[in-house]
Amino acid sequence: MGMLKRGLLVGLQTTWTLGKIIFPITLIVTILGYTPVLEWVARLLAPVMGWIGLPGEAAIPLVLGNVLNLYAAIGAILTLELTVKEVFILAVMLSFSHNLFVESAVATKVGIRMSVVLVVRIGLALFSAFLINLVWSGGQETAQYGFVSSTGQPEVTGWLSIAWQGVTSATIGILQLAMIVIPLMIVVQVMKEKNWLSFVSKAMAPFTKMLGIKENTSTTLASGLLFGLAFGAGVMIQAAKEDGVAKKDLYLVFIFLVACHAVVEDTLIFIPLGIPVWPLLLIRVVTAILLTMAIAYIWNRTEKKQELERKEAAL
Repeated sequence: MGMLKRGLLVGLQTTWTLGKIIFPITLIVTILGYTPVLEWVARLLAPVMGWIGLPGEAAIPLVLGNVLNLYAAIGAILTLELTVKEVFILAVMLSFSHNLFVESAVATKVGIRMSVVLVVRIGLALFSAFLINLVWSGGQETAQYGFVSSTGQPEVTGWLSIAWQGVTSATIGILQLAMIVIPLMIVVQVMKEKNWLSFVSKAMAPFTKMLGIKENTSTTLASGLLFGLAFGAGVMIQAAKEDGVAKKDLYLVFIFLVACHAVVEDTLIFIPLGIPVWPLLLIRVVTAILLTMAIAYIWNRTEKKQELERKEAAL
């Protein structure tokens, strides 16, 4: 029984830690959604859109996805007439960079610089869009959207009801978080105390080794890949406390997860848009692996060089 209780406590603490960030941000952004601010930002971005093969109005789902979440972005895409290629470019961009405020704030909780997260995510989104636009000449037919209705946000008038809408969105956000984090933490606690985690670590060892990171990051990696950045961060906060994960490994795992997290959910969300989702998943996973390997390689080289210089200086 003690095991479950300990897991529950850790789950509640983590929910509280992350909830303090998620609640105010969701509240502010939901309220902003009812003001002209987001459309104004989208209009500002319209000229840039041409470079990555998108029409000006495609800036709206991009802004919504980055400021709110993927659901908001998909809601906006469903109101636009776009080609399969344009929808695919948007989907790839959004799978790299979405929900920026919440997810970047969560990363800082783990001790990762916000600028690193933003540069990696926005950089990957722009670079991948530019490449796809350059390489792929097909997908010119109009996208046929699946089974999702194209209704936008519910009609809400008056400041009080808008604020209330914000509070309810934020509360639902926290509840969803708690519903995943608490059971997840209980499972992790049980696995820890039964020593099953070492099996997970060993099973993932070839993968973590390939990425250039230590085995003790594997739980974080697995939970982030499956459940998402906020949940990965929850496990990560615990791991940094208990498993003594080094700062460098924290950064590398997070760079991987920033590019590629919640792979099942984030990929399934795009199915109604009528685009091929397998390539979407592959692009994310491969990019995350290559990026992490490259950064680990450079980092190790730099460390070795500094080590050598230190030794030479000592002689």
